[in-house]
Amino acid sequence: MKKKVLLPTDFSRNAWNAITYALELYKNETVDFYVLNAFNVSGYALDSMMVPEPGERLYDEAKEKSEQGLSKILERLSFRDDYPNHAFFMVSQYNDLLGAIKNIVEKQDIEMVVMGTKGTTNASDLIYGSNTVLVMEKVRTCPVMAIPSEANYKEPKEIVFPTDYRTSFKRRELQYLIEIAKITKAAIRVLYVTNEDELDEEQENNKKLLEENFQGLDHSFHTLSNVDVKGGLSAFVESRSSDMVTFINRRHSFFGSIFSKPMVKNLGYNSKVPVLALHDFTN
Repeated sequence: MKKKVLLPTDFSRNAWNAITYALELYKNETVDFYVLNAFNVSGYALDSMMVPEPGERLYDEAKEKSEQGLSKILERLSFRDDYPNHAFFMVSQYNDLLGAIKNIVEKQDIEMVVMGTKGTTNASDLIYGSNTVLVMEKVRTCPVMAIPSEANYKEPKEIVFPTDYRTSFKRRELQYLIEIAKITKAAIRVLYVTNEDELDEEQENNKKLLEENFQGLDHSFHTLSNVDVKGGLSAFVESRSSDMVTFINRRHSFFGSIFSKPMVKNLGYNSKVPVLALHDFTN
């Protein structure tokens, strides 16, 4: 069955890196890729009463620049003839990035967003590009995969799934993780970082649910004790040279205990691996 994947771009090297990562990840799949550039007009705020319209010089210039950038990407993609099952659609939209992504995800029934992150910057609170974090948090109808600028594609052999076993898992919440594990033959490593001695009954049940969901896949369960969550995850990923981290982004808890802002920041510093944000479907 054909997949639909959205690739936002600002024409940076970082964004191109995310595009090539997505092409490689889905190299054996039939995919329609939508390459999106959201453009603005300087001097106009998106929420202002004055909205530039087609025909106005500033709008037309910005639109032309966006379309030219997309044409160059399409040209570069056309030289890559090793993906016969891939089709590309260029989308230029006057919008902010988040608004444009939400619009295309809805309109085209997109299954996955793959985008670059800005990587490390001098400002420690902007390690994982603020745009990426915003999209991970606000785009809730499909998964978002963030590719750090340093991450060159290599087929994932190991995907780390951190959890506190405090929430139950539904099969459809995990379907994209399971799918990626299947197409890449990657192992899933479930990581529990704790300061407690043992799991309570609720946690044991949730662990059992995970085991059922991952049946038939290479998977294992790991526990790290007496370390903080972000440090434990980072050390685990680095020591094992894991290739990806994935988590379920529960509504209202993106910056909560299991995947907090400091952890996102920590991954930006210490890890060069892509992060896949899945979403709960309870809302």
